[in-house]
Amino acid sequence: MIKFITADDVLPLRNEVLREGKLTLDECRFPNDDSEGAFHLGYYVEEELACIASFHHQNYEGYPGKAYQLRGMATAPAHRGKGIGNRLVNFAITYLRGQKVNYMWCNARKVAVAFYMGTGFEVISPVFDVPGIGPHYVMYVKIQ
Repeated sequence: MIKFITADDVLPLRNEVLREGKLTLDECRFPNDDSEGAFHLGYYVEEELACIASFHHQNYEGYPGKAYQLRGMATAPAHRGKGIGNRLVNFAITYLRGQKVNYMWCNARKVAVAFYMGTGFEVISPVFDVPGIGPHYVMYVKIQ
């Protein structure tokens, strides 16, 4: 089941998966987690939070229209490969289409590019390095 959740709800899984458990929960907060219009989604398997993603209004330079950035997507290791991340992203796209958003973009880790391509995203940048995290690409999906 997919639910709208709080920024605090995403922090434990964000730390475990994206920061290898090396940070405090407060260090896992993003500057836009609580900005106006920001929202967070969680995919629950029974009572367990298995997958998360955060979204905030942010245009990408050179791309006109209303946009949201996807950040902090993470799936617990025990739940990977089951299609729940795909369902969560598709839920977000449907929701954002209803909000009259034109596109969504993200900074995707190189290892996640195939996943995002499978949900309709395309690569729109050369590879770049995020210090301490590794190689990334900017990816984009048109919503309307």
